[in-house]
Amino acid sequence: MRLPHIRMPLPGPKAQALIERDRLVSTPSYPRDYPFVMAKGRGAEVWDVDGNRFLDFASGIAVCSTGHAHPKVVQAIKDATDDFLHISSDYWHERMTRLGERINSLAPMREPVQVLACQSGTESVEGALKLARYVTGRPRFIGFLGGFHGRSMGSLSFTASKYTQQAGFFPTMPGVTHVPYPNSFRPLFAGQDQGRAVLDYIETMLFQCNVPPAEVAAILVEPIQGEGGYLVPPDGFLQGLRDLCDRHGILLIFDEVQSGIGRTGRMFASQHWGVSPDIMTLAKGLGSGLPIGLTVACRRHMEKWKRGAHGNTYGGNPITCAAALATLDLVEHEYTANAATVGEYFMGRLRELQNRFGCIGDVRGKGLMIGMELVEDRVSRKPARELADKVLTRAFHNGLLLLSCGVSTVRFIPPLMITKAHVDEAMALLESALTEALAPG
Repeated sequence: MRLPHIRMPLPGPKAQALIERDRLVSTPSYPRDYPFVMAKGRGAEVWDVDGNRFLDFASGIAVCSTGHAHPKVVQAIKDATDDFLHISSDYWHERMTRLGERINSLAPMREPVQVLACQSGTESVEGALKLARYVTGRPRFIGFLGGFHGRSMGSLSFTASKYTQQAGFFPTMPGVTHVPYPNSFRPLFAGQDQGRAVLDYIETMLFQCNVPPAEVAAILVEPIQGEGGYLVPPDGFLQGLRDLCDRHGILLIFDEVQSGIGRTGRMFASQHWGVSPDIMTLAKGLGSGLPIGLTVACRRHMEKWKRGAHGNTYGGNPITCAAALATLDLVEHEYTANAATVGEYFMGRLRELQNRFGCIGDVRGKGLMIGMELVEDRVSRKPARELADKVLTRAFHNGLLLLSCGVSTVRFIPPLMITKAHVDEAMALLESALTEALAPG
């Protein structure tokens, strides 16, 4: 299928040339799914170096929350560069303090919070882990199978979405025990309520047989699991974790690096269930493309850190703080509501497609964090891994940028500013990709 916005077979000559140059100088560890070489982006549209136009429903892995090069974000960045480019977090500046105040105004924990600014999601997780150990004096942690929390050694010890992310790096940080994340589409435990079953497993099996609860500093969990397959937990699960942690003096850490900042139609995904953590990690969509992360914690915990207990050189950089402040204004006042409205429309369109394609086993998500799990058949629900890879490739050749997650789930994480017209265009390209991927030969 050749579409008007795709001018040539992909990759084009300029893209091929750059990929060959890059092969000699860049690490081969980057997990690149298809040969896209970007030249420009505006809103939900991007262009490659050969002038081909694509609809971006990956948004830099949920980073470009306000769309590519949003004028208000760009202007905020320009204004900040006119003042100064950097001062380390050993000192103070207006934008860094204002960002902390702004996070407080959003009430992520429904009580006063303090923030540690950093550069990425993995670093925000590292800060959360160090704080939890420091505050509780306990050495152990609980994480979840399927979770993704980063690739530095502390966060990597929790990451369990693909074994390739840990292969060759053992031993990572000791003291982490993994338990299943509740998956209603692929249940591991008996019973209808997989959330309750996981909670019972922790309380009656893990704590009785293997992990002393009095030694657990924190439980780290994604309110909606990302890399593991865009799994939405059953109602009651997060509250159950909160109750379990309170009973045993354990801190609860929500990793909202991917699910936060308006992505799910609420500022933070955990707000769908009205549950507040002790510590929250933020990054990705917070800076609309600039590298920034935050470890956010209840003030009563964070203020226990002593001078010099933790810090970094680039945390609170004025340029990234400016981008974050502009992003939060746009997300709070416009794009969170848009994510809820357009996300509901998008889910409806995908479920219509599910009625016509037997390979679509499940459609799930909230807001504009949506997963479409592909199966070989709906009876066995066997994951269709090869089909998912083919759909991503065919979508790229048709002009739609997508990513996968889990074993065979296509994920949709477009900029939060997309319209129903963008969804309609994406659906036409997706249906073509599915038809082509299913075709014999």
